[in-house]
Amino acid sequence: MDELLQAPAQIPLHLLNDPSFARAVQRRDFTTVFTAAHEAGISFNRIAEACDMKSERVSRVARGEATVTALDTVERVVDGLRIPGALLGLAARPWEHSSLTPHPESDDGDDPMNRRQILRGALAAGLTTSALTALTDTRQPVDLALAADTDTTILADLESAAETYGYGYHGQAPTRVLADLVSDFAELRPYLDTPQPVATRVRVCHTAGQMAGMIAIVLHDLGARKEARKWFATASRAAQESGDGQLHAWVLAREAMVPLNYGAPQAAARLAEQARQAAGNRPTASATLAAAVAARAYALSHQPEQARQALTAADQFMGRLDAAAQADTWLTHGEQKHHVHLSHAYTALGDTRHAHLSQQRALELSAPTSTMTRSLLAVDAAMCLHHDGDTEQACRRAVAVLNDLPTAYRTGLVHQRAWDLYRAVPSPHHNEPAVENLRDILAA
Repeated sequence: MDELLQAPAQIPLHLLNDPSFARAVQRRDFTTVFTAAHEAGISFNRIAEACDMKSERVSRVARGEATVTALDTVERVVDGLRIPGALLGLAARPWEHSSLTPHPESDDGDDPMNRRQILRGALAAGLTTSALTALTDTRQPVDLALAADTDTTILADLESAAETYGYGYHGQAPTRVLADLVSDFAELRPYLDTPQPVATRVRVCHTAGQMAGMIAIVLHDLGARKEARKWFATASRAAQESGDGQLHAWVLAREAMVPLNYGAPQAAARLAEQARQAAGNRPTASATLAAAVAARAYALSHQPEQARQALTAADQFMGRLDAAAQADTWLTHGEQKHHVHLSHAYTALGDTRHAHLSQQRALELSAPTSTMTRSLLAVDAAMCLHHDGDTEQACRRAVAVLNDLPTAYRTGLVHQRAWDLYRAVPSPHHNEPAVENLRDILAA
């Protein structure tokens, strides 16, 4: 039956404004919805007629003996009972935009000018019942979104999970961490699909930005740079919507590390500068990270002056960070992480003395389980050997690092950094046994 021929059995406004009823709608608990509608004076026969369902089925759903799960049936119910689609994670229903009154027969489209004219016409005769209804229907969706009594228990758990993930791999394979992160990230969707109080929406977007950013970090470490960029884009949108400029700067700085580590240092420098601008001039973890990444990008772009200026800024910020900002997590900027960045920047500049100092300090601060970090530092040390003229020993050192890597780490960032060493060796030396061995290990 054509739903436009069904007269709606509209849920009373006091029910739509009832937090417990709104939660039932969000859960698609139609047993509670039908029972509440019946108690509000809408007969089961009337519900069935408006929703194009059999009366017997409506009664069974109300008794909890049947459920409504099919999307087309759900849509008929929300249209028949005039429940805003956003409450169930659906797009706005046609009747929500067709007019400011609850009658579907007057379809004026989603045109703001039409809605304005309708409202003016309704108010022309004063604050009549029709005019008050039009005002209420305009206010109600926003009011529901602002004042919804949302159960944030799961959200609090996800915020705690994001903090835990920030501590890195802890000896776990990156693929396992990735699977757990993505599973928890998916649990944020119900909060994004339904109207939330503004404060809750901010929390959801902040957590989504953190989790999406960390998913991108793992993908980057595994060598899936295209997927990493997509997740960084999601993280950036979430961070911007959360209103947290430091989180947005962190996302941009971490994103800059994708082109930085995969052969596009100039693109990395542009992103790093965007991150520095977003972070501002205060000594924050994001500002320090952004300056350190910019230094690496400029060093790889053969812009030594800009690189050293960024290194100076990074060191100055680092010296002023508070204890919380220096925690050893992905979301902060600890001393170990700082020296890992400095190791790469100084190595790229050919400043092997300062590079060795940062490598030594970073290793002192790295846990024995920090497989990725220790491997990257070892490859940096190998590159320093090449800069100092011992290319043979450099290649042997890199081969040892690659052979010692667990299977889960044998692609991605460490592999790419070792390729950078091989490409730095002049062509006349490519036939030397140690260089050939490095090439064969990388090709394999």
